[in-house]
Amino acid sequence: MPKINGNEIRPGNILEHNDGLWAAVKVDHVKPGKGGAFAQVEMRNLRNGSKLNERFRSADKVEKVRLEQKDQQFLYENDGMLVFMDIETYDQVEVSAEILGERRPFLQDGMTVVVEFYDEEALSASLPQKVTCKIAETEPVVKGQTAANSFKPAILDNGVKVMVPPFVGQDEMIVVNTETMEYSERA
Repeated sequence: MPKINGNEIRPGNILEHNDGLWAAVKVDHVKPGKGGAFAQVEMRNLRNGSKLNERFRSADKVEKVRLEQKDQQFLYENDGMLVFMDIETYDQVEVSAEILGERRPFLQDGMTVVVEFYDEEALSASLPQKVTCKIAETEPVVKGQTAANSFKPAILDNGVKVMVPPFVGQDEMIVVNTETMEYSERA
């Protein structure tokens, strides 16, 4: 694994530090009046989610880890574990449902998800950026009401609440952005 200097750390980098795998969430480069410059790095542990703030000087060396990304197809959920199948090798892997966090309701049967592995350990999973969902419940459409930056609440078929434009009615299919968890467009 490549070693990088402390001032080369960027947000999104995966680092091996204190016998753990950490994702750099936020990096601030500080140049104090006295003493040398350093990078103040906010990190999140990929295994247990704990946070850590650490200072790295430019002379400090850090192990940068590359995670292997594999396309996995979602098969089913069993006792809080999500079962995915590798599209190329057909190997199945079980991953905790907590790996998706608040985006878990957007996971649909047969959906292809990118799972990041370190050796054989699944550390994170990312859903497609846009997912099509059906509106289960919302206020009725009012004729003549324009879409001038006014939104109304809607509940999707997966139980998630989103704000939608006034022209979108119940039982319509919409596209939701899974990163921002907001309405994107009509399907």
